[in-house]
Amino acid sequence: MPLHSPSIAFYAPLKSPDHSVPSGDRLMARQLLLALGGNVQLVSGLRSHLRDPHDIDHASAIAQVAASEVARISAEWQGGSVPAVWFCYHPYYKAPDLIGPELCARFGVAYVTAECSVSARRDIGLWADAQARVRAGVALAAVNICLTRRDQAGLQDSCPGARTAMLAPFIDPSPFLRHDPLPEPGRLICVAMMRPGDKAESYAFLAAALQLLTDLPWRLSIIGDGEARSEVQALFAPLADRITWLGAMTTESIAAHLAHASVYVWPGCGEAYGLAYLEAQSAGLPVVAQRIAGVPEVVKEGVGGLLTAPGDIAAYAHAIRQMLNDVDLRVTLARKARGQVLRHHSVAAASATLATLLAPILESAS
Repeated sequence: MPLHSPSIAFYAPLKSPDHSVPSGDRLMARQLLLALGGNVQLVSGLRSHLRDPHDIDHASAIAQVAASEVARISAEWQGGSVPAVWFCYHPYYKAPDLIGPELCARFGVAYVTAECSVSARRDIGLWADAQARVRAGVALAAVNICLTRRDQAGLQDSCPGARTAMLAPFIDPSPFLRHDPLPEPGRLICVAMMRPGDKAESYAFLAAALQLLTDLPWRLSIIGDGEARSEVQALFAPLADRITWLGAMTTESIAAHLAHASVYVWPGCGEAYGLAYLEAQSAGLPVVAQRIAGVPEVVKEGVGGLLTAPGDIAAYAHAIRQMLNDVDLRVTLARKARGQVLRHHSVAAASATLATLLAPILESAS
């Protein structure tokens, strides 16, 4: 159900949908553009990323570019049509929206955020200033669209009175539906970037769990690459003869490999939600993950897979063992997983939700 004119101006301050480096953030930005329909326009590629809360020179340079973007877009709008909505995806303490609120005030455009977050413990240096901007945007917004209940509760606690609504995380399942599931017994798989922090922690957790399962005939395919590749490979050194390193891949290649696996294994340490879980389930793969952060928003226990207590490596290993040993369980969960994504986490489902949420805003502007 596509949205129709008046138009929507789209902006993602952390990573533009046309950024050259792949990530979950870029993927969600692209999918939001798809779900919003044909009347949405990407209005700026400015990346307002503040990696260091004390790098004043970098922040000043970003502010100068932002001012130029405001001037450029203002000139375009004055000479043509003005959109009804400014839709900002993922503004937070490291990537505030330095463009939209000023333009909205100047031209009477409605402001909308999606996956916005505020964290009081990040009120440090330049991040504190950035969060002040984010909070002001939350207060200004006609609606703040949240992708997890956890994020919604956090936003309401940090910004009392914020107008919020829910949108389930979603993907375009079509590349994964093109392949019939042909699971190879004992074939495990995961897809994740290799970088320090939560991703490295998940790789370490997975390696430790698999070392408790060496009595079973499994193999693990790992799709992904990144700056921490050597550290990740070292974690799996004791299991080297069971690991296939596939590197970074296109979505089509990932879909083909998922179709031949039996179980998707990724602990999910610190995952906001994890679009890769939805991709795996749409490919007909049951998931084994931790019941942590935003993971339960995309993996429904007993439907899309098995979830274990956070930090419990033995319990996680036991859940993988269950999947490997119980064919009926694995087949049942695989079938349910694909249906769950199609019903609740597809672009079509997201488009319908967005149409409902934005319709009153668009009607008031027409």
